[in-house]
Amino acid sequence: MTRTTITLPDDMAQLLRSEAQRRRSNVSAVIREIVAQVLGGSPAQPKKIPWAGIFHDPGATAGDLDGFLEQEWADAVDGDRG
Repeated sequence: MTRTTITLPDDMAQLLRSEAQRRRSNVSAVIREIVAQVLGGSPAQPKKIPWAGIFHDPGATAGDLDGFLEQEWADAVDGDRG
């Protein structure tokens, strides 16, 4: 394990201590769990991004994606209206 030092505002540090006490755990374990939940995955198995893969065009630019989403979302909203 790697030891890391972080600086927290007093109120946040107190929340963290309270949460560790509530869980009958320690601050380090609570931080590890929260980081795992938020960042998820590992370098070998990264966290899945829910919207990844909605658009695939190797030659596309960010502008192309914006246009695609604008049109697709407009069509979806229109379809929801019925």
